Amino acid sequence: MLDLGCGYGWHCIYAMENGASSVVGVDISSKMLEAAKEKTHFSEVEYICRPIEEVDFPAESFDIILSSLALHYVADYENLIKKIYKMLKYDGNLVFTVEHPVFTAYGTQEWHYNENGEILHFPVDNYYYEGKRTAVFLGEKVIKYHRTLTTYLNTLLMNGLIINNVMEPQPPENMLDIPGMKDEMRRPMMLIVSARKIK
Repeated sequence: MLDLGCGYGWHCIYAMENGASSVVGVDISSKMLEAAKEKTHFSEVEYICRPIEEVDFPAESFDIILSSLALHYVADYENLIKKIYKMLKYDGNLVFTVEHPVFTAYGTQEWHYNENGEILHFPVDNYYYEGKRTAVFLGEKVIKYHRTLTTYLNTLLMNGLIINNVMEPQPPENMLDIPGMKDEMRRPMMLIVSARKIK
């Protein structure tokens, strides 16, 4: 398995615990990878510090390629999908999560509030204008790349992958009493896509 944007290595460890023979985790953050290495007790896991756009393994290297909340930081999505297609074995699977296009469209990713501090709505604007957006994440300004749902899905289809499943996850009913959780039903925040290499 290849994990693009592996962060603290959670998915790499999970894969090994559930029968993977080997895993490669790639992330641009050396600090995160240091923490991942400390937590990982499998010699079959290799961590590489590199931007995920620069990853390039030989053809048909992986059965599964995973990416969790990282592809919206990549400027050239199509080029990365072409690389993923090459690196996947035939009948191999790509599973990724990204911030939902409704969530990334406007840019700030903040609710609009009234004068009493109550949520009015979530802004969606410039949806079809793909490209750079600036948001604040953990107190830091970050650059993300907005793209439409059409771009996310059709890029897969045009590059030799078929779509297995698409999900817009929402909070389960038993969590709706947690403060703020009902507001998560007002707009999608995440998109999950599973695709397979068929040719």
